Amino acid sequence: MVHKSSVPLHWRMQKSRYNLIGSKCVTCNTVFFPSRILCPKCRRKGKLESFQFSGKGEIISYTIIKVPPEGFEKNIPYAIAVIKLEEGTNIAGHVVGDIENIEIGKKVRAVFRKIYEDGKDGLIHYGLKWELEEGNE
Repeated sequence: MVHKSSVPLHWRMQKSRYNLIGSKCVTCNTVFFPSRILCPKCRRKGKLESFQFSGKGEIISYTIIKVPPEGFEKNIPYAIAVIKLEEGTNIAGHVVGDIENIEIGKKVRAVFRKIYEDGKDGLIHYGLKWELEEGNE
């Protein structure tokens, strides 16, 4: 199956997808990614504002994909991890680099990379992936 994207949706999500921008409730200081319009803790009393994450975190869980979904066959094997960001929220993402060295507790940082293409003549999608930081050994 060839991916076909909605170009307007792609452009609407560009700010959060490319810059790791979520939201923060200034009432209770809870951060969210992706962005929310309502704080589940404070409800209507909460005030949310845009929040820029540092792009640094730590792997809390991961898996190695050896049988990929259609369209990602060129990437195998690859690692998908759950990352606890420095600011406290968790995010899932593709870990790039030497996946032989991946393990729970390793530090990672966000990097901008190609995600996939919508076929030969389609849109090329870029976004954030995660790279093991130097000095993790």
